[in-house]
Amino acid sequence: MRVLGLVFAGTATEQRLEMVRFLGETLGLEQVTIDGVEADVFELADGSRFAVADPRGMGDTSRSVGLLVENLDDAVAELRAAGVEVGEQPGENAVQRYIHFRAPDGKLYELIENRLAQNG
Repeated sequence: MRVLGLVFAGTATEQRLEMVRFLGETLGLEQVTIDGVEADVFELADGSRFAVADPRGMGDTSRSVGLLVENLDDAVAELRAAGVEVGEQPGENAVQRYIHFRAPDGKLYELIENRLAQNG
C-alpha cells in the first residue's frame, strides 16, 4: 500500500454551527459543497478538507482522519490480510471513495481514494 498523504480531518460536535462560523469567519477557510456528504466541509489551500458534522454524524467516532491511497480496493485487501478490522463496503460521495478501519490504538481512521483520479 502506498499512502500519498493526509487529506481529510473531521469532527462531530454539538457545537456544529459555532465551529462552522469559526472555520469560515475566524480562520477564513472556504466552505465547499460535496454531493453525498452530510457535513459542512471546508477546503484548505493544499487541497485537504476539514468537515464538521453533528454528533454521530461520522459514525463511531467524534474525530476522523483520512489517509489518501492510490487504490482503495488494493489497500483494503492489504489491511484485511494483515488482520486489521475494516468496514464492510466503501462509502462514496461525489469526489471520493472511502472506508473506515480500526488501527492498533483502537481508534477509527479512514482510507480515501479520489474518484477524479479514477475518471481521469
